[in-house]
Amino acid sequence: MNALKQAIQESAKKYHKEFISVRNHLHSHPELSYQEFETSEFIQQQLKQFGIPFEVKATTGVVGLIKGKNPDKRIIALRADIDALPIKEANDVPYKSLKDGLMHACGHDVHTTCLLGAAKILNELKNEWEGTVKLIFQPGEEKNPGGASLLIKEGVLENPTPDAIFGLHVHPQLEVGRYSFRPGQVMASADEIYITIKGKGGHAAAPQLTADTILIASNLVVALQQIISRNNDPLSPSVLSITSFQGGFTTNVIPSEVKLMGTFRAVDEKWRFRAHDLIRELSTSLVNGMGAELDLHIDVGYPSVFNNTELNAVTRKLAEELVGTENVETTEMRMGAEDFGFYTQHIPGCFFRLGTGNVSKGITSGVHTPNFNIDEKAIENGIAMMAWFGATADFNSAKKH
Repeated sequence: MNALKQAIQESAKKYHKEFISVRNHLHSHPELSYQEFETSEFIQQQLKQFGIPFEVKATTGVVGLIKGKNPDKRIIALRADIDALPIKEANDVPYKSLKDGLMHACGHDVHTTCLLGAAKILNELKNEWEGTVKLIFQPGEEKNPGGASLLIKEGVLENPTPDAIFGLHVHPQLEVGRYSFRPGQVMASADEIYITIKGKGGHAAAPQLTADTILIASNLVVALQQIISRNNDPLSPSVLSITSFQGGFTTNVIPSEVKLMGTFRAVDEKWRFRAHDLIRELSTSLVNGMGAELDLHIDVGYPSVFNNTELNAVTRKLAEELVGTENVETTEMRMGAEDFGFYTQHIPGCFFRLGTGNVSKGITSGVHTPNFNIDEKAIENGIAMMAWFGATADFNSAKKH
């Protein structure tokens, strides 16, 4: 084990500059969800150069397979997402996005680079470890229905079926060189809410002749908060936020239509769908009771991310063995969402954080911001950890603990 650890660390260091170039290329050429055609082709070319067989799924997804010794002994999946965001980059760097209004502001270019680097190392060392590693380069993490759900429908978790799956995510608030893990619930589900309130509009000076859609919508925004505060267990995190209120066009007309949009987050899947019913019931009764019509759509999105407890216990020990106990922390619970949750509904999973920040260098901007960037040392770190898990993680061993 020590020899394998040393080989992985040395390889990650040796290939660091090569994969900085890979990351810079990906960063310069971002593509939106389900439109990652150039990115997919680049990944395929990289795997061809490494001599790793692969197949294309869900149009732009790429799934590779590396077989070590005794390939049936253990099967581990390693996942990276490949899409970018509609954000205009504000960084002044040589590898700045070449596509105006598009940016890898969530670090998926880093995720993809780390998995490509791990793939190269695992393939070169395949006579030094046992089992099979499935490489999943996934499209569409940033947009419903989530590329993970599409890949699962196309059989990504079959032939062979992984014993466990690992995914990393950049964490700019975690100093480079550090990692964080959390067993159990780690991220929330995410559903989108779309509401249209329709009623008889009219002159603002004669509201008695109208169904005041502005007033009705305002009441609804306030009332919806009671769904959380008076129905959910306060010890179970949940958030309902109305984020868009659109209606009206002048000062003296009550509009005939108002549109609301928002998001609902939960960590308890049973409560999640009960809340959907409560949202529908409350919205219907309030809007109809105030004389208007309701059109409500809840777009069911990503499930919560659940990290298998036994797997994460073993995984954390492996991480500590690779980088030292002092560099491994516990991830905080987050109400953000990730379609990695789809995988964890089917097989044991471990979704962990990769430290990418560096306060001394001013690298502190959060994800989904135009100034997001990373300390490039994180690329070597991410490659090494993903390769280490691919070569050593064993859920059969985890279940015995």
